[in-house]
Amino acid sequence: MPIPDYQSIMLPLLKLVADGGEYKLTNLVDTLGNQFGLTDEERAELLPSGQTFLFGNRVGWARTYLKKAGILDSPKRGIIIITQRGKNVLRQKPQQLNVAFLRQFPEFLEFQNTKKQDNDDLEPVAVLTQTPEETLEASYLSIRKALAQDLLDKVISLPPAFFEKLVVELLVRMGYGGSIKDAGKAVGKSGDEGIDGTIKEDKLGLDIIYIQAKRWKPGNIVGRPEIHKFIGALAGQGAKKGIFITTSSFTREALEYVPRNETKIVLIDGEQLAQLMIDYNLGVALQQTFEVKRIDNDYFSSE
Repeated sequence: MPIPDYQSIMLPLLKLVADGGEYKLTNLVDTLGNQFGLTDEERAELLPSGQTFLFGNRVGWARTYLKKAGILDSPKRGIIIITQRGKNVLRQKPQQLNVAFLRQFPEFLEFQNTKKQDNDDLEPVAVLTQTPEETLEASYLSIRKALAQDLLDKVISLPPAFFEKLVVELLVRMGYGGSIKDAGKAVGKSGDEGIDGTIKEDKLGLDIIYIQAKRWKPGNIVGRPEIHKFIGALAGQGAKKGIFITTSSFTREALEYVPRNETKIVLIDGEQLAQLMIDYNLGVALQQTFEVKRIDNDYFSSE
């Protein structure tokens, strides 16, 4: 079954602590995972940021929402217990617990920063599959995807000479070539709508990487023949490492091709190029920063 959303976790979580005992949240995550029949792969699935387990995050937010509604409490770090209100809720034998149900409690409305008189005007929250963290990360990825496409469109529209400069600067920011000055000297003459040259692998120049770049429109896909030519060029230079960068994409045959000799090549398509530009702050400017913080339990722990 798919990983349940945090609202679907609320009632099973509350039932697990119904006896009034103190429970570790980490243990409850495992127990709930078993109840929902999650596989090891599903339990190990991460949020887009790769920093938090998706299911554990949803259990954590289910706990938070129930706590804000006065249904659960946390007497100690990582421990939860049911409150008298929580016991009363279970006596009602609800079919499900969700945000709409929790809005009957003033504490929860205050948590949502919603005035009680406005409660009746709110649309029913029947299905919310994402926690606030998931929503934030999904919004960030959507903004990043749109920015990447805008970047790629801009790069394609620029003159070949500017594209040459962009590729060199990107590789230097990634740690290759030593400096812009050294990298500029290392780059060879202009090729067909791109650059063909070499760049230092590190600041000391212990090895050389051969570069080929194709400033092609998305419809012109780089095929296996182009990769063959690139490998041939590497052999002609006596080089064993190469980077092939394109503003378009590669065919499956090109991506699956592996040289039989010791040559190592890296293929970077337009989408990856744009993402690297964002990661290394090339051609982009910081617009706004949001900091997501958590409580520092070590600060409040007794010595």
